[in-house]
Amino acid sequence: MKLRTKILLMVLGCVLTALILQTCLFQIRSSALIYDLAKGESEQSLQNMQNEIYGLIKNMENHLIEIYLDDELIESLQQRERVQELRTKFYRKAYDIAMNEFETGDGVVSLYLYTMDHQIISTYRRAVTPKHNYATDIYTDRENNNADIVRGYVESDDAVMLVSSYYNKYRGKNILRLVLKLYRESNLDDKIGYVVCDIDMKAVENIMEKYRIDSTVFMWLQPAGDCPVATLGELDAEQKEEYETIRSAVAARENIVEQLNSKQEFFCVRQNHYNLTAYSMMPQTVLQQNQRNLQMNLILIAVLMIAAATILTFFISRGLTRPLEMLMDTIRQIGDGNTQLRATVVKNDEIGELGKEFNDMLDQMEVLKQQEYQAKQLLSQAEYKALQAQINPHFLYNTLDTMASIAEVRNCPEVSRLSQSLANIFRYSLNMKNPFSTVEQEIAHLKNYIYVMDMRMHDNIRYTFQIEEETLKSKLPRISLQPLVENAINHGLRNKRGAKEVCVRIWIEDGRLKICVADNGVGMETTEINASLQRNEIDYVEQGNSIGLHNINARLKMLYGDQYGLRIDSVLEEGTKVFMILPDNGEENTDD
Repeated sequence: MKLRTKILLMVLGCVLTALILQTCLFQIRSSALIYDLAKGESEQSLQNMQNEIYGLIKNMENHLIEIYLDDELIESLQQRERVQELRTKFYRKAYDIAMNEFETGDGVVSLYLYTMDHQIISTYRRAVTPKHNYATDIYTDRENNNADIVRGYVESDDAVMLVSSYYNKYRGKNILRLVLKLYRESNLDDKIGYVVCDIDMKAVENIMEKYRIDSTVFMWLQPAGDCPVATLGELDAEQKEEYETIRSAVAARENIVEQLNSKQEFFCVRQNHYNLTAYSMMPQTVLQQNQRNLQMNLILIAVLMIAAATILTFFISRGLTRPLEMLMDTIRQIGDGNTQLRATVVKNDEIGELGKEFNDMLDQMEVLKQQEYQAKQLLSQAEYKALQAQINPHFLYNTLDTMASIAEVRNCPEVSRLSQSLANIFRYSLNMKNPFSTVEQEIAHLKNYIYVMDMRMHDNIRYTFQIEEETLKSKLPRISLQPLVENAINHGLRNKRGAKEVCVRIWIEDGRLKICVADNGVGMETTEINASLQRNEIDYVEQGNSIGLHNINARLKMLYGDQYGLRIDSVLEEGTKVFMILPDNGEENTDD
């Protein structure tokens, strides 16, 4: 057995022994503790839910209390005016309270204002449709509207706002009901009326869903002596029987029997202020899930530790026992062509000394290779400048002929402007110290060229520029933009009848500088020329067959790589678009 194998078996044995001991100790001591912690967490979640529901109800109560600011209403109720007079004066009061004191998101669906003898004064209903229909008076159908709970509360001495509910058969769901008594000033013995506010249960249901720890948990809210306000979850036959027992006991204000089925856990949390208690039932398997999860985590940790120990032992043993083999493997890879690789075994021994000498030899070879590469670069730069030089003469000679013709035929200031533009073109074109320029400089050169061409050709071409400001300092090869416009004029618009237009657009997209020169000319077939541009036929340029598109395309690919260059989109009789794509260098120096 090799040394590496012995080390590996020893490490794996230690790891497995430690994991087995840890699992056994956990099973003996920690299972009960985790179960109790899970119960505590469930009860705390129920408590947090109650706190948030309390905040929601308290906020609604604060809105209802604003009714005391209505001096006219309070004064009329204190004077015990007749109900007909109150209805005449305050028939819209419920609507005003619902609209002015509550936000749209509060979900108020109906609001009722009553005297102390349960006579309706004013009613607000949010909607009256087959689906959204609410009673005009909760006492017209006392049983279905759960009105006896309201009457009993109003006639009692309980000063805390009532929290109740009723089942709306049109909505097919429970509606939360809040009842607030109105008192003469601060005298709790002198009641002058009360307000009933019905609220959509959606906000309460959202809070309950937020704190339900598992989909198998059944939760409900129920005041003592009343029916459940809201429920959440599904019940099987066994759970439903226990739920009915507890619900009936709470409605009858009886003690809750906590001896439930051994497969269920029961929790209840009461509110300290409102008569509203939260209940939940869950299978014990939900609480035991944490134990199972931890056991699965232990198994997963064991697998990962075994894998990590195996990998770590393999690499450590390999570093101790096979330095020479690694050095020889490196030499073989270098011999196969991977010349960038270097020997990593550099220790203070004979093998380390051999590795250092070998690395020095490779470094010297890289120096010689770099010198050869630089020589090729110089040759490429010469070839690039030769390509660039092809653009200038043709345009300059033609422009000189045009100036001579204008000077001979006309005697006007146009010659002065034409000469000035031509001087700028000469100056820009003949300055070859830096083969690169900026978008801003190229646009200035292009506008000089356009002026000269307008004077020469009188084509009445309309030029538009769409240039993003951040592109102005971007670098590009000198005299790259003008040949594209020249190509559009000579080939796209020469035989075009009617309005002629050239559009130059420059923008940055995905870290690339993109230029589009579009004309509305006669169009062309682009398949063959795009294929030629993609192949980058340098011989085609050198033979003098093109001083425009192929020249620019060759320069771009030579400078930046094959992924950049020109592409042409064209539709016959509609126009042509020439796209130039190159890397966005910003204000960086690209002379290198």
